Amino acid sequence: MSSPPGILLVTMQPKPGLSIDQFHEWYNNEHGPTRLRMPDIFSNGLRYRATDGDKPEYMAVYDVTSMQHLTTERYTSLRANRSGREAATIGQVEVVRYLHDLIHTKQVHDFVLPEDLTDEQAEGRVTISVTITPTDVRGAGEEYRKWYTEEHAEMLSKVPGWLRSRLFKTSSIEPGAKEVYFGLHDYAKVNGLGGPEHKASMDTPWRDEVFGKYVASKGRRTYSLFYVFGPAPRDLAPLSKLPTSAAFTSGDAKTVTSPGPDAAITSYITTKDSLSIPYRLEGNPGPDARTIAFCNSLLTSLHMWDAFVDILKKERPDLRILRYDTRGRHSIPQPPVAASLDHVTDDLLTVLDALRITKLDTLMGVSMGGATTLNFALKHPERLGKFVACDFNATCSAANTQAWKDRIAIAREDNGQGIKTLATQTVARWFHPGTMEKEDTARRMTEMVAANDVEGFAHSCTALWDYDLKPAMGGCKVPGLFVVGEGDGKGAVVKAMEGFKGLLGNGEAELRIVPDTGHLPMFEDPVKFWETVRNYL
Repeated sequence: MSSPPGILLVTMQPKPGLSIDQFHEWYNNEHGPTRLRMPDIFSNGLRYRATDGDKPEYMAVYDVTSMQHLTTERYTSLRANRSGREAATIGQVEVVRYLHDLIHTKQVHDFVLPEDLTDEQAEGRVTISVTITPTDVRGAGEEYRKWYTEEHAEMLSKVPGWLRSRLFKTSSIEPGAKEVYFGLHDYAKVNGLGGPEHKASMDTPWRDEVFGKYVASKGRRTYSLFYVFGPAPRDLAPLSKLPTSAAFTSGDAKTVTSPGPDAAITSYITTKDSLSIPYRLEGNPGPDARTIAFCNSLLTSLHMWDAFVDILKKERPDLRILRYDTRGRHSIPQPPVAASLDHVTDDLLTVLDALRITKLDTLMGVSMGGATTLNFALKHPERLGKFVACDFNATCSAANTQAWKDRIAIAREDNGQGIKTLATQTVARWFHPGTMEKEDTARRMTEMVAANDVEGFAHSCTALWDYDLKPAMGGCKVPGLFVVGEGDGKGAVVKAMEGFKGLLGNGEAELRIVPDTGHLPMFEDPVKFWETVRNYL
């Protein structure tokens, strides 16, 4: 659209009857991410808290790629179709919205956008906002703008810790609105505000002339950045402090928040090829908690880890826990594309980026998830502390490819009803004979496999057709543990993993065997699996 970029700026002051945790949970887990799911409109979303003691205490700033977007039904429908919770919460907040066109930017040569920093790096950045209302003198606004761009911004750039200054003007999409200029000045956490360079920028003859003739009023506020939005809800901290009655389900049922001491968020991210990937975030609610993530096997859902996660939450309350459904569980991209191992690995990176998780403490995967885990460690070592890869092969043979083609044919039989037959066959092949005697365990897994989207399966099992990770394993910089069920493939997978474990890094990777289990030891016997991996985690 042919309109300038700009910002949507919102000031907010919760009314006395509104819980501050409810306010933050709603804004961080519903309102903000909903807008960041429109990256063509909003390139970022930032929350600030005032440090000057004045009200309103909170400010949110969204960079808008083209201000005309804010007049489209796609955006306005967000406000017209608010959830019941949003409507009720907004009624308890004093809200003022401002729309500003960007007219000038000056920044340090190595400036990094807040959304491209880690939370630790971004939070605490200082922002000064300045609101200028020109006098009625003809050309007053232009005189202010000329002084700002030619002198003031240049002098501010000499202040220690200065990062960026931007000047905005009342947006052209608001015809008839009073002309107002608005400046945002960003500084590092440690800066020279109030120092000699800063004072000098506000004490010049030109400045005195402009403010004496052309400025009717000036407003100045100081803020500290405290939250950066991503396109997916992730804030467990306020959620953990709310009563169970504060649970929320979005209108499309894709986002569910479960409050209380066992807080959890179930939602989704969208891949570059428009696939929706569900995820679940739970465990330690602290924003600085270390995160362990799980990669499922093909044909299963994130719930294959339920029993093991229950153990993990009790034994390791310090960890935040992330699970997600792999590509193909629910649908396929349009137009259909056969997935590769790199595709499913990139999906994990997309999930982490959406949740602003810059580095995992541990990544654990099984079967296709095991191959994904190893591939992620090879491709993105800076994003991972260690990994556990279970019940997989580091390479794919032609015979294995044909086996998957045969399984696709079974699943497609009887207009897709063959997936039920495939589920029964798959679980019998996966599980240890002892596990098959646990009727409830076998039934739950059979139902999980049968619920897979047939074409999703057909287009995602291709990730296991053609890959070879062995040549790259020697260069792996991430420590890893290999784990396998004793009876997986009647012992064939144990032999395969024994054959390649020594290829990893310095050759000291360990292979641990879970007795009396098959292809999914963490599902078949989560207690034995925990005992196998606990000292590594």
